[in-house]
Amino acid sequence: MSEYGKFSVTLHTNIKTVDTLIEKHIVLEDIDPVAFYGVNNANLQMIKALYPKLRIVARDNVIRILGDEEQMCAMEESTEKMRRHIMKFNTLKEEDILSIVKGERTNDEYPDGVVVYNISGRPIKARGENQQRLIDAYGANDMIFAVGPAGTGKTYLSIALAVKALKEKKIRKIILSRPAVEAGEKLGFLPGDMKDKIDPYLQPLYDALEDMLPAVKLQDMMDKHVIQIAPLAFMRGRTLSDAAVILDEAQNTTPAQIRMFLTRMGWNTKMIITGDMTQIDLPREQKSGLVEALNILDGIEGIGVVRLTKKDIVRHKLVTRIVNAYEAFDKKAAGFGKAGRGDGGEGRPAAQGNGE
Repeated sequence: MSEYGKFSVTLHTNIKTVDTLIEKHIVLEDIDPVAFYGVNNANLQMIKALYPKLRIVARDNVIRILGDEEQMCAMEESTEKMRRHIMKFNTLKEEDILSIVKGERTNDEYPDGVVVYNISGRPIKARGENQQRLIDAYGANDMIFAVGPAGTGKTYLSIALAVKALKEKKIRKIILSRPAVEAGEKLGFLPGDMKDKIDPYLQPLYDALEDMLPAVKLQDMMDKHVIQIAPLAFMRGRTLSDAAVILDEAQNTTPAQIRMFLTRMGWNTKMIITGDMTQIDLPREQKSGLVEALNILDGIEGIGVVRLTKKDIVRHKLVTRIVNAYEAFDKKAAGFGKAGRGDGGEGRPAAQGNGE
C-alpha cells in the first residue's frame, strides 16, 4: 500500500453459492482508532447496526468488511467522511455517525475563529485581540515574532497553527526547537541517551502537542519524523522546507544562534519565533539574539511582529499578579540603579525587556 493509500481491496469468490463476495480492508490512517471505534466500541457497534448486510471486523486500525457490494460501497464512503471528521475535530459522536450515514450535511468546516480542536474536542481559538493578531499574522507572513510575558499562550497557539497546517496538508512536517540554555547546550553530564538528555528542556512543547494530537498518532508522527523536536544547536546546516518551524524561548538565543536559525528557512516554510524579554537566562554580559533580531528585522516585508501583554495572560489569575509584581520590582530596581550609578541600571530584565 502506498503512503497515501487508504484502502486495499481483495476479491474473493464463494464457489458454493457462485456469488462474488467482495472483501475490503479499510485502513484508518492519520487518526486514533479509539476515537473512531468509540468507548467500549460503541461507535463500531452502531455502524454495524446501520449496515446489517455487512460482516464488519475491526482490529487495530484496519476494518475488514465482507458482504453486500452496495452497502459496502456506502460504508466505504461514510467511513472516509468519519475519518476526515475525526481528523478535524478529534472526536466522533453518535449524532455525527447518523448524519454522515444518512447523507445529511455535517459541519465539516471549522467555525469562525477556531484554529483546531484538542483531543477532548474543545476548540482552540484566540482568547484576546493580540492572540487573534498572531493568527492573522501567521496567514499574512512567512515569519512571525510573537513576544510577550509568560502565560499569554504564544507557544501553545503557535503549535496549534502548525498542527492545523499539518492536518490540512499545507506542510509536510512540524519542527519545534528551543535553546537548552540551562545546560549551556552542553548536555553530556546528564544521564541517558541524547533524547533522555534533551527531553526535560523540550517538555513544554510535548505538553502542547499531547493536548492536540492523540498519543498513538503523536508517537507515530515522531517516529516517522513528521514532528521533530530538537535543541537549537541541532539546526545548524539544515534547510527546513515544507514545514512549520517554531523556535520557543528565543530570548535565550545568542545573536549568532538566532541568525543561524532564521537562515535555515526553505521553500513553503513558516517560522514562528516566540520569546519573553523578562525571562532572559543568558549570562549578564551576553546580549539576547531576540532583542537584536527584532531591531534589525523591523519593517522587513514578510516578517510580522506581534507583541502580547499581561492583559493576554490566560493562566491562573495569580500569574497576572505575579507578572505585575515583578514588573514593578524591575522598574524600581532600574530606578535605583540610575540614581546610584548614573547608567542604565543593573536590572538585566528591565534593560533587555525594553530592547536596549
